[in-house]
Amino acid sequence: MNIAGSLLLVWLSASIAQACAWNWQRRHRNAGIVDVTWAAGVGGAAIVLAALGDGAGQPRTLLALLGGAWGLRLASHLWRRVRGEREDGRYAHLRALWDGDQRRWFALFQFQALLVALFAVPFIAVAANPEASLGGAVGAASTWAIAMAGEFVADAQLARFRADPANHGRTCRQGLWRYSRHPNYFFEWLHWFTYVLLAIGSPVAWMAWAGPLVMYVFLRFISGVPYTEAQALRSRGEDYRRYQRATPMLIPWFPRSER
Repeated sequence: MNIAGSLLLVWLSASIAQACAWNWQRRHRNAGIVDVTWAAGVGGAAIVLAALGDGAGQPRTLLALLGGAWGLRLASHLWRRVRGEREDGRYAHLRALWDGDQRRWFALFQFQALLVALFAVPFIAVAANPEASLGGAVGAASTWAIAMAGEFVADAQLARFRADPANHGRTCRQGLWRYSRHPNYFFEWLHWFTYVLLAIGSPVAWMAWAGPLVMYVFLRFISGVPYTEAQALRSRGEDYRRYQRATPMLIPWFPRSER
C-alpha cells in the first residue's frame, strides 16, 4: 500500500474510533476519553503500518513492538484516570465555555483522529526501511526504554502526590517534578526519537522527524503546556506561579530558588 493509502486507512479507522469515543463522552460527560482513543489509535497505527510495510523485518518488528507497547501503556494510564477521576479540568473548562455544544465536541474528537494520522507519518518511514541496522535498533530500543521509564516514574510520582489529601491545591515538586514542570511531556517527546533511529537507511527517513518536531510544537505551544498551565493557574494560583518562576518548563534542569 502506498503512503497516501496507508495514512488514509489510519485516518478512517481513527475517525470511526473517535466517533465512538465522542458518543461515550456524551453519555458520561468526560471528554478525557479522547486522549485514551488517540493513544490507542497511534499505537495501533504502528502495528498496522509495520504489517503493511515492505521494509526489512527488523525495523518493522521493532516498530510494532515498541510503538504498540507505547500506545498500550499510555492508553491504559489515561483510561485509569478517566474511569476513576472527575473530568480533567482542561475539558471541564471547555465544557463550561461551550455550554455543552456537542457539535464542537465532535469536531474536537475528529481533529484528534486527524492527529492520529499525522503522528503515524514516522511509522511510514520505519516500515519502508530496507536496512536492518544493529546500531539503529540498539539506539532506538535504548531511547524507548529511557522514555518509557521516565514517563512511568513521572506519572507515579504525581499520582502519589495527588493521592495525599494534604496536597490538595498544592503543586508537586517531588522527584522529576523538581527539575521540570512537565517531565511526563519531556519523556513523551523523547520517545519519538525512537522512530528517527529506526528509520535510518529508509528512503523516506526524513518523514520520521515529523514525530519529535510536531510533538514538540503541540506540547510546547498548542495543546500540552499552554492548556495544562492555564488550568494549573486557575486551580493553584500563586503556588503555581512560584513553581513557574523556579522550575524549567519542559527540558529537565536544576531549579532556581523560588521568590
